[in-house]
Amino acid sequence: MLPKRLPRPSFRLWLLLILIGLGALLAWLAPWQTPAPGPVPTDEAGEPDYYLEEARLTRFDAQGRAHQRLDSPRLVHTPHDDVTRAVTPVAHLIDREGRRWIANGDEGRLGPGGNPLTLTGNARLFAPEERWQLDTEILHFDANVGHAWSDTPALLQQPPQHMRGDRFDAWIHDNRSRLTDNVRGHHPPERAQQGQAEAIEPEDVTP
Repeated sequence: MLPKRLPRPSFRLWLLLILIGLGALLAWLAPWQTPAPGPVPTDEAGEPDYYLEEARLTRFDAQGRAHQRLDSPRLVHTPHDDVTRAVTPVAHLIDREGRRWIANGDEGRLGPGGNPLTLTGNARLFAPEERWQLDTEILHFDANVGHAWSDTPALLQQPPQHMRGDRFDAWIHDNRSRLTDNVRGHHPPERAQQGQAEAIEPEDVTP
C-alpha cells in the first residue's frame, strides 16, 4: 500500500509564513537602526538653520594650526545672529607654545564668526602645567588674542593656596594670570605647604 501524499500548502499559508519571517527580520534589525534625532531646539533666539549632536568643533588659526576644540552633546546655530550655543561644553585651548588649557561650563556660546567663547554656569578654567584652577559663574575667552576673563566673583586655586577676587584675567600665550578687585586669599607658610593638598588633576575638572 503506497503512502498518501500530504496536501501541498496553499498560497495563503505560504503568504502567512513569508509575512511572519519578514516581521521577525525587522524585529531583529530594529536595535541596530540609527535612533531618530530629537526635536529641533527652539528658544527666544529663533529657529536654528542646523544643529549637531555629539559634536566636536575644531578651529584653526591663520597658520592652519588647531588652537581651539569644543566638545558638546549638542551644538545649535541660529542664522539671524550667527551664534552657536552648546550644552555642557568642554573647550580645549592651545596656546602658541603648544600648552593645553581646559575650560568647561553648563552652557556655552560662540559669538559671530566663532568668537568669543562664553561659558556660563559653574564655569571653570584649568591650567594643567601650572596646576591652577579657576571657578566662576561666567567665563569669556577671545581666541584671537588668547585672553580669558571673568567679571563675576572667582576662586583661584593652586593647592595648598587659594584666592578669591571680583575679576580674573589670563593671557594664555604669555602664560600670565591676574586676580583683581577685593582680593583675599589663603597662603600657608612654606613649611606647612610640604605634604599638604594633592595637586589638581585634569579629570577633576573635566565633566
